Amino acid sequence: MLFEDEPMAGENLPILPGHVSPGRLERVLRAGRFAVTAEIAPPDSADPAEVYERARIFDGYVDAINATDGSGANCHMSSVGMCSLLTRHGYAMVMQVSCRDKNRIAIQGDVLGASAMGVANILCLTGDGVESGDHPQAKPVFDLDCMTALGMIRGMRDDSRFMSGRRITSPPPVFIGAAANPFAAPRDFRPLRLARKIDAGAQFIQTQYCFDIEMFKQYMARVRDLGLHEKVYIMAGVGPLASARSAEWVRTHVAGVHIPDAVIERLKGAGDQAQEGVDICKDMIRQAREIEGVHGVHIMAYKQERRVAEIVESTGILEGRTPWHPGIAYQKTA
Repeated sequence: MLFEDEPMAGENLPILPGHVSPGRLERVLRAGRFAVTAEIAPPDSADPAEVYERARIFDGYVDAINATDGSGANCHMSSVGMCSLLTRHGYAMVMQVSCRDKNRIAIQGDVLGASAMGVANILCLTGDGVESGDHPQAKPVFDLDCMTALGMIRGMRDDSRFMSGRRITSPPPVFIGAAANPFAAPRDFRPLRLARKIDAGAQFIQTQYCFDIEMFKQYMARVRDLGLHEKVYIMAGVGPLASARSAEWVRTHVAGVHIPDAVIERLKGAGDQAQEGVDICKDMIRQAREIEGVHGVHIMAYKQERRVAEIVESTGILEGRTPWHPGIAYQKTA
């Protein structure tokens, strides 16, 4: 499969044999660089300027931006809508797809449309239950789950066919990802579930927050025992906590997030808890970077997106590499 080259900053990362997409995220990972992604908070608005303003915070600091799809079962601007706006300005997007809200017809249509707009990365999620969001009366779909969605999109790309078997004239060249939670019970099953996602078609993984690094190390040891770290690119989920109080709320109310007591006590003992939360995030990144099989980090800085630049710069995870962003392109063509 051949792709047209696109501008890169800092260093030229070519499309190599075996690449399935023209996207920068896949290039960075396959080149052996430590990749950095972040999540953009979708606006409760139809104003595109709000999307552009939120994306500019990440300029020059991340390799790709996740556009969330009804995260937490709350309604915001759609993932495909944000991708439409940002790809036209050159941003590398990861379009999240939640099976909670769409059936196989809608998902396949969104994948084709997103790929046509330049989206090179799709992240498949089963999705949180509607009861946890702001529309608990909504009817969930769950026509597919994460596993079947992965296989469906892989079939669209590799076999040029819809799930029905009907032919696709131009298949979507997309890099396919999934989420993983190393901390959910039963913990012994989590690496096996990861293996199933890889078999279904996942090529990159973004994990849940890794506040418990020792537990994450145990998970990665089992992942290596199974040889999974050689089959998929794993990006550890990290992010700053605003305060001990917010950490306790997240631990209690956000499904799947494990925050150990030691982290909360560290926050409580700090004079500036918000800065301590950022420092904890930096420590997590430094430790995760040393774990064999971890290929990058996914920074989830909800309502603290402006701290991402500090986190990335102070940890040195880009190793001198400058991710492409619109400002660089404008400077070159001015």
